[in-house]
Amino acid sequence: MTKKTLLIVWHSRTGAARQMAAAAALGAAAESTVATRLLHADEAGPRDVLAADGFVFATPENLAALAGVTKEFFDRCYYPALGRIEGRPFAMLVSAGSDGMNAVRQIRRIATGWRLREVAEPIILCTRAQTPQAILAQKVLAAEDLARCEEFGATLAAGLAMGIF
Repeated sequence: MTKKTLLIVWHSRTGAARQMAAAAALGAAAESTVATRLLHADEAGPRDVLAADGFVFATPENLAALAGVTKEFFDRCYYPALGRIEGRPFAMLVSAGSDGMNAVRQIRRIATGWRLREVAEPIILCTRAQTPQAILAQKVLAAEDLARCEEFGATLAAGLAMGIF
């Protein structure tokens, strides 16, 4: 049996999305038949996308939009992967100061072009950071939020392993 690969691509400036991605990777690692790759958006490239059987995209929402580093990952990988990854599952983790929905909408549009299948509702963690100091401060997520992300990763890996996704 060939091991499936779950690629978790993340970017974080203040730590929230990084913690979410790491928790999802921890949960996914419990599934021994799935290889989990946790890569920063700067490090992930078209080869990584093409080699993955499923994806988690973890990003902050910055200025009511997908974080620039995450967008740049999609810009580098979009055309090399276009027409080559249809039907693969994906899910999202978003940290936001308010609602996070614009980042979700942008990733969904990109995933639609790639013909990916969204297999879970996104987890959006709102930090409620609204002042410059709060926005720029390093974030520490609550244990219950990290547990949700860990369960999210475990669920996605199990779905890959069982062939549900």
